[in-house]
Amino acid sequence: MGDLLQPWHLLVLGLVFCIFLIPAILYILTLQTALSKCAGSVRTMQPGEVWLLLIPLFNLIWHFLVVMGIAKSLRNEFARRGIPSADPLPGQSIGMAMCICACCGIIPILGILASLASLVLWIIYWIKVAGYSELLGETMTAVSGPPTV
Repeated sequence: MGDLLQPWHLLVLGLVFCIFLIPAILYILTLQTALSKCAGSVRTMQPGEVWLLLIPLFNLIWHFLVVMGIAKSLRNEFARRGIPSADPLPGQSIGMAMCICACCGIIPILGILASLASLVLWIIYWIKVAGYSELLGETMTAVSGPPTV
């Protein structure tokens, strides 16, 4: 039993933990930024609530609620600003598919494929939300005009 907890084992474990934690934090920051760019009156969830995704196991359920909350908030903000959107609930279909695949990741054998699909969908969803956030930032600048000196 003493051979299992060598210092280099803890170092490797810590490194693996950081490799997974850093992208998760960057992802959550992207979600928080997107929600922050929505007016408080049209948001369906507060930006800080996305940090609950860091809670293991709870995040499997909470992620569904975050995806729906962000989609509704973006829809409301696009309508408020008069921004046309091809998707009635921006990003929700990809986000829900990602969440479903993540939950299916616990199924033996199928879980490997579901986890890989979830990873790909997670990246696509992240890029999509970042794009919506950038669009909101651009229209905010266009509406308010250039800064005066």
